[in-house]
Amino acid sequence: MAGPTGDEGVPGDVDAVEDLAPEPADESVERRGSIVGAALHAQRLDKALVAIAPEFSRSHLQGLVASGQVTLDGTVVRQAARKVQAGQRIEVALVPTQESRAFRAEPMALPIVFEDEHLLVVDKPAGLVVHPAAGHWTGTLLNGLLAHVRGAAALPRGGIVHRLDKDTSGLLVAGKTAAATLALSRAIAARDVRREYLAIVHGEVAARPFSIEAPIGRDPRSRVRMAVVASGRPARTDVRRVAVAADLSAVACALHTGRTHQIRVHLAARGHPLVADALYGGRAALGLERQALHAVRLAFDHPVTGRPMAFASSPPADLAAALAALGVSCDTT
Repeated sequence: MAGPTGDEGVPGDVDAVEDLAPEPADESVERRGSIVGAALHAQRLDKALVAIAPEFSRSHLQGLVASGQVTLDGTVVRQAARKVQAGQRIEVALVPTQESRAFRAEPMALPIVFEDEHLLVVDKPAGLVVHPAAGHWTGTLLNGLLAHVRGAAALPRGGIVHRLDKDTSGLLVAGKTAAATLALSRAIAARDVRREYLAIVHGEVAARPFSIEAPIGRDPRSRVRMAVVASGRPARTDVRRVAVAADLSAVACALHTGRTHQIRVHLAARGHPLVADALYGGRAALGLERQALHAVRLAFDHPVTGRPMAFASSPPADLAAALAALGVSCDTT
């Protein structure tokens, strides 16, 4: 059983617990039992658990206590601070951490628009998380790829070479082999993968196309946000106005770099936050309940054959209706 190792281990206490013969385990959870030794007499239960299962962080073991996974002399105990006595028997069901269970295959219907033996292109719906992270350890695109692509578990990030935010819809490419994944990653780094997005923002965007070139890094005031900061990584977004009405603008954005939240941050920094993007100051409008951003075009040279590949995705119903309200035909954007 593997789990993240924290700094909460108690050196020297492992030998204070007498290991017993392991009890039969069920299919998914290891059960471990031990007798409290003299060195841990009158110590906290969670400290004794660190001695029993040092491969887990103390915080995770405390969570197992709170969820009823620990017994003391056969009685469930839910207080991590409970003092234990020498000679008592502790049993714990070592339920894996959420993070350790994240990279598992989960069959799901993938909206694939192209696939061969080297790569696939997905038209991601809004609401689907691309890669597991805190709060979203299961049900992600990565989980689906691990189930769909033979050998994906051996690929970096399951073959994912670029990401879309959870509430951004549209086109995304992933490799199916190590060679294709590496080649696609290098193409993105060399800016040879062309990505265009369609967005609706607040305010009247300038009629002439323009570029936003400003470094992006973590917002020093909020860890969940990115911001334009002098110490950030270089980032460039080309912006072209598609339509304007009622103090809202539809814009097409081309990425030259792929920083986290790049389009959202760049446009917000110019005073044009995306509609319904509450994180960066966007207000709800036109019936949209998620940020108004869609990856509409994706183009690259095939990493193995060299053949030019180009894909287009029509905006989903919510964004299409909002664009129609601005007089934009999704066939002509």
